[in-house]
Amino acid sequence: MLKIRLSRGGTKKRPVYRVVVADSRFPRDGRFIEKVGFFNPLLPKDKKERIGLEVERIKYWLGQGAQPTTRVARLLGESQIIPMPANSNNPLKAVPKKDRKKEAEEAPKAVKVAPTEAAAAKVAPAEATAAKVVPAAEAIKE
Repeated sequence: MLKIRLSRGGTKKRPVYRVVVADSRFPRDGRFIEKVGFFNPLLPKDKKERIGLEVERIKYWLGQGAQPTTRVARLLGESQIIPMPANSNNPLKAVPKKDRKKEAEEAPKAVKVAPTEAAAAKVAPAEATAAKVVPAAEAIKE
């Protein structure tokens, strides 16, 4: 399967990415079929040197069935090559870490309570059916 994805370059803590078309089995920074652009995340968003894309080649590879990764799809959407993908919503990312820990500690307590209530609900109908069966068994003995 063909992917249009980012391949990392640059030095430690100074990333520069190439937008490449590669087989999904190839390593991230390894072999690729064609380089179709670059992305420099360290530059401000308003600089045109931040993203460079070869639009015709990208359209060609999209026509051949290449699937862009999530980040590349956003870059292509910003460049109006493809429709902008919908934002995936992760509400926990907006919560500060210390509050996330509190929520994580409270969640298992709620989960632990729910199974015991569910187990009690399962036992009660079983007892009711057992009570119905016992009089029927007594009726057979008589």
